[in-house]
Amino acid sequence: MTGLWVLLGIGAVVILWYISANNKLVALKNNRENAFADIDVQLKQRYDLIPQLIATVKGYMDHESDVLLKVTAARTRAMGAKTINEKVEANNELGAAMSGFNIQVEAYPDLKANTNFLQLQGEISDVENKLAAVRRFFNSATKELNTAIESIPTNIVANIKKMTPQPMFDLGDAQRVQMDKAPEIKF
Repeated sequence: MTGLWVLLGIGAVVILWYISANNKLVALKNNRENAFADIDVQLKQRYDLIPQLIATVKGYMDHESDVLLKVTAARTRAMGAKTINEKVEANNELGAAMSGFNIQVEAYPDLKANTNFLQLQGEISDVENKLAAVRRFFNSATKELNTAIESIPTNIVANIKKMTPQPMFDLGDAQRVQMDKAPEIKF
């Protein structure tokens, strides 16, 4: 009879542990999704500013249409992404396209003096700064989730639920390559 009570007690502890570990994973997953919702707001502002910026620049950069097309195509892909991971990948691509765009803009001093361009550039810079802040929060939430998914004993529950580590929202390969290049200094 006492053996039955011991087994019931052990069973109850295992069930309570499972519930606790599951709830922790759910909370961390929801925290990551909430963090991405903040990123979505900033991305929407970025998406809205890009067509205005391209329209302002178009007259100055007629022969640089390839750069403008890349930015437009990357924006379209980013806006069409459905899952968090697809959005992360698509926005890394958009960031790389915008880096190429910004490099091309440097060659046009008249454009850099244009009032509309300066205002839009300031707004985009503000959005990019806000994006950097919310990305840090998102990456922190992702790190917590990934740690729980990979740590013993919560990894047991994560494996049962088929949860895998999630990607961070980093610069992306294309922007990292661009950053690793030495800057060109022209006089």
